[in-house]
Amino acid sequence: MHLSLPLLLSVALLGIGVYGVLIRRNAILILMSVELMLNGVNISLVAFDVYWADALHAGQSLAIFVITIAAAEIGLGLAILLLLYRVRHTIAIDEATELREEAT
Repeated sequence: MHLSLPLLLSVALLGIGVYGVLIRRNAILILMSVELMLNGVNISLVAFDVYWADALHAGQSLAIFVITIAAAEIGLGLAILLLLYRVRHTIAIDEATELREEAT
């Protein structure tokens, strides 16, 4: 198997994810861009695992670990976004200077 096609797809997903993180102001779109970047990493890990064909399958094990970390990141990220929406009534990153409630 040639590594060029999966790595090209991986680089494309990583590039789109970086572009989304740098350009977007909406927090949900930033989280989606981070997920795109993590999926690009997973594709490259599995592609290298298939190319090397080792007995340990380290690339697939690391890909499952990255998927687990991504699920935890989405859970925490959405919880923070819900708190931000409750406090500020917006999910724009520019207006999220602090998440602490003001003293009354």
